[in-house]
Amino acid sequence: MKPNLENLDFLRLHQSLDSLLRFWLFSLQTDCKGRYRHAMNPPLSFKPTLQVLNDEQIQELHRATARVLERTGVKVTHPEALEIFAGGGARVETDRVFIPRTMLEDAIQRAPGRIVLGNRKGEEAVVLEDDACWFGATLDNIYYFDPTTSQRRQLTLDDCRYMVSIFDALPNLSWGMTFGAISDVPAHLSDRYAAMQALKYSEKPIVFSSNDVSSLVEIFEMVKVATGNEGCFETAPPAASFVTTISPLVIPDHVVEQLILCAENAIPQICYAGVQAGSTGPMSFAGTIVQGNAETLACLVLSQLVRLGSPVVFGHLSTIMDMRSSIFSFGAPEMNLMIAAQSQIARHYSIPFYGTAGCSDSKLPDAQAAVEAVFSCFSSALGCSGLIHDAGLLEYATMSAPEHMVLVNEVLHMVGQYKNGIDVGPEALALDVIDAIGPGGQYLTSPHTMKHFREVWYSQLFDRSGYSNWLEGGAKDLTARVRERTLALMAQQPAPLDDQTIAALDEMSRQWT
Repeated sequence: MKPNLENLDFLRLHQSLDSLLRFWLFSLQTDCKGRYRHAMNPPLSFKPTLQVLNDEQIQELHRATARVLERTGVKVTHPEALEIFAGGGARVETDRVFIPRTMLEDAIQRAPGRIVLGNRKGEEAVVLEDDACWFGATLDNIYYFDPTTSQRRQLTLDDCRYMVSIFDALPNLSWGMTFGAISDVPAHLSDRYAAMQALKYSEKPIVFSSNDVSSLVEIFEMVKVATGNEGCFETAPPAASFVTTISPLVIPDHVVEQLILCAENAIPQICYAGVQAGSTGPMSFAGTIVQGNAETLACLVLSQLVRLGSPVVFGHLSTIMDMRSSIFSFGAPEMNLMIAAQSQIARHYSIPFYGTAGCSDSKLPDAQAAVEAVFSCFSSALGCSGLIHDAGLLEYATMSAPEHMVLVNEVLHMVGQYKNGIDVGPEALALDVIDAIGPGGQYLTSPHTMKHFREVWYSQLFDRSGYSNWLEGGAKDLTARVRERTLALMAQQPAPLDDQTIAALDEMSRQWT
């Protein structure tokens, strides 16, 4: 019996289509490096997530980013960087660098998808990979909202110490960041003093911003002294550097120098673009995202040209310019939308992300601050991965507020409980328990209740008591309870460094000029 040729052709077509479909499904589930974008959780342990872009939108944003880098380019004036870019295959015209798409995608491919930060003891504390997110606090700023006086003033060295001590005690804040904005020390040394306070009074990983490459070197040396380990950056680095572009599309010389130094020594660094839609970026959200992506990726390309596999965190904050006040808003819902989109793009690249949450445009730790913090924390916890910074900042990220940082930590308890999702395994379904109790029974004395009731979250700040009990307890509103908790934390002492190490750090500071 001869085979039916029409059936064979149909079979071959079916097999081809099946293979094509499998490839298409694989491409949707994997990133540009062929790695799975999200851990394939078993159906019974699903965790809620938030996505604001589909796969086609991510691809379109990437294509647009590549086109900006290839056609518009970035401004770079540092001679060594221009040589590095040209040597790597970029087209350089005076101070303009044009990056080919193949060069861009090669750098993305080679950048590590996993970065580890350690604590002062050298233990792994923050692991940046897959969809894990780690919230952090900013520990110094231009202004400070004093919880003892409820007044705003310039931040001092002692204020920074209090901020670090509170941060170190809050369990949902896994890492801290210093800007170097302390008013009662020389301005050109404030970055070093802020980093020193963080190293003295906290064991958690620190991200620091430095004024120039000489400060960067000094801070690296302080980290080695504080950890007592010259090789601390070779295993689980206890610190990472933060550099930022100038929008639109400029990489300044001091950033280039810091970026090259970190790349040469394989020190983790956050390459960050802060774009304001309608001011330093296009008014359209997509255009702002594309421009910020281009700025950050240009830094990533340079780091990979200096040293392949250099650890880079993809930093990107796009927000709006409030046309009524001209501020760079840190409470706008559009900011959270764009940050969630940027995180999805970074996850597509399999590069750790650096986002923003827990901040507000409010000038007080009030209801507005709480609402904006909850919204941003919820959006970032479900829609972002990597390092999420700025917990505790008010006044569009110009003021540190200990009370707000304490409140955000409590919000993160709530958001974390939600993010755990719902277990529907056999123990959680409790079919045998329901059967044993039966109609008309009660569960209060059940062993199942005793086993699981601690899985419920009970807040230290949000009151659930009845009105009479609330009156008997002092009739304190949330503001009073937060302030009381903040003052108690300010009185606590974090795990101190030994006297010899503190003396060594102080001696270093005496050499600063």
